Amino acid sequence: MTTLPTGDAGAPGDADALDGRQCPAALVRPLPASYLRTDAISAAGLALLGALMSWLSLTGGTGFFKQEMHLQVMGSVLLAVPLIWRRRWPLCVGLIHALTYGVLSYLTGFEHNTSQVLLFMSFFSIGAWSAQRQWATRVRVIICVGMGVWLAAAGVWLYFEAVGSTEAFTVRSLLAVVVYQLFINVAFFTGAWYFGNREWARAVALAELENAYADIRELRAELVDAAVGQERLRIARELHDVVAHHVTTMSVQAAAARRLLERSPQAHAPHQAVGSLKQIESAARQAVAELRTLVLTLRSDDHEDAAPTVDDIPDLVEQSRQAGTRTTFEQIGGEVQVNPVIGLVLYRVAQEGLTNAAKHAGPGASVAVRLRVHPDLVELEVSDDGCGGPTPVPGTGTGLVGMRERVIAVGGTLEAGAKPRGGFRVRARIPVGETQSPVGAAL
Repeated sequence: MTTLPTGDAGAPGDADALDGRQCPAALVRPLPASYLRTDAISAAGLALLGALMSWLSLTGGTGFFKQEMHLQVMGSVLLAVPLIWRRRWPLCVGLIHALTYGVLSYLTGFEHNTSQVLLFMSFFSIGAWSAQRQWATRVRVIICVGMGVWLAAAGVWLYFEAVGSTEAFTVRSLLAVVVYQLFINVAFFTGAWYFGNREWARAVALAELENAYADIRELRAELVDAAVGQERLRIARELHDVVAHHVTTMSVQAAAARRLLERSPQAHAPHQAVGSLKQIESAARQAVAELRTLVLTLRSDDHEDAAPTVDDIPDLVEQSRQAGTRTTFEQIGGEVQVNPVIGLVLYRVAQEGLTNAAKHAGPGASVAVRLRVHPDLVELEVSDDGCGGPTPVPGTGTGLVGMRERVIAVGGTLEAGAKPRGGFRVRARIPVGETQSPVGAAL
């Protein structure tokens, strides 16, 4: 909640702040935009009402107001004007009001109906608008004690004025006046104290709600940004895995066809080149089909139905064989039972491993894919012997990064590096059973 400084707010360092917002424990209530105009109109109306009540009392001959009319009007104005700043400086206005009320009551016999309303508003404002809560309590206690003593004395004075002389004084009549005044004012100040504190409590609760709402909005924005980033990363991984594998196959086959045509102009060379071109055509069709599947998956709310699984790894191996790479597949330990997320991760690791082998090990290399099933984890290994010829396909390194991110997202580990006797190996270990984590980020 962005707050404006109000009166009695203390030093700026006294208020605890969090992200630029005032904490409710040291709340500084924001002043309404038109508070001066509103309070000025209220003060003017109460001043006019007080003057009218004074005039009616003077002309009605009640006997309580013996000063001239201009003094009564002056008293109404002096008591009403401070209300204009009751929200900005509530402590000062409350003290000034109490002192002014006592002086005017003594000098002019000020009309008590309107003056009590004015005093109620200033006393209420101390509880409702003062940010210094300890001082608000102290000032109200001082005002209550001072006004109680003064009003009790004023009651005695009015009693003496009414009876005309002290000879008619009795203890019972004095007690009646004093008790009446104290009862009325205790109820009056208690009500103003209660409603002022209640208004402050409402402002604190509102500030807490606004702060919580601001925190929720910030958290929501962070979650949206994180979700967008995760979605972009997921799409980048999918595009890399889908396109890189088949494009690599096409590149390798195109290079093989070119070498056949350059080195073997005999009659059988075009036939072999045609075979390579057929492999390119097949890889291109598969790439288009998988891209269409990816688009449908991104448009659909269910990302798991159309995604490949661990059961599709043998098809990857067969595609690698058809592309000219000597590839073997071995599954050890029985049937694989994993959730679709982990199944997709294993498939993508196998796909990226075969793609890297085709890129860097060359078409003459041998590649082995092994899937080992343990009671608490699944291990997938893709390794080559590194005996193939050079390949013109450059690497960017994003494939290994994507594999590692996928595996870590489901609680697994990934090892990738050269083998001691030559070649390259990628090994992923992913926990299954109760420990497996179907994290959506792995997609």
